Amino acid sequence: MRAIFSGIVYCLLGVMFTYMAIQRVAISGWGAFTYVLILLATLDFGAGIRLILLYFKISSRNNK
Repeated sequence: MRAIFSGIVYCLLGVMFTYMAIQRVAISGWGAFTYVLILLATLDFGAGIRLILLYFKISSRNNK
């Protein structure tokens, strides 16, 4: 249960960093900080998806 909760939190952080990056581009264009926000969003989405898939993999093995 902990893996799915952590995965959802990571995905929400990815959404937040993506939103912040979009706002940053709209205000001041593409800068170094925008690229950092995009990098953080990518890492958070990747970790979130990995944890969610891990949860489903573990739960399917427990059901067998």
